[in-house]
Amino acid sequence: MTDHDFLRDFQEKVEKRLKENEISVIQYWHDRMGRVVSMKPDGIASLQLEIKKVYDMMENRVKTLKKG
Repeated sequence: MTDHDFLRDFQEKVEKRLKENEISVIQYWHDRMGRVVSMKPDGIASLQLEIKKVYDMMENRVKTLKKG
């Protein structure tokens, strides 16, 4: 196996892993938002509260990733 072949294989593996991670993250947030969409809130306040929870979770995750 040449260096070129090794690098190509390595790049393919990295790209595959990144794609899998991106799908996982998007699926998680899709599911989270699906719960909000399917809610039957008593009023706008409870819906806003749920949206705020998701927003805060996303903000915290971004902060955590930026620290690391």
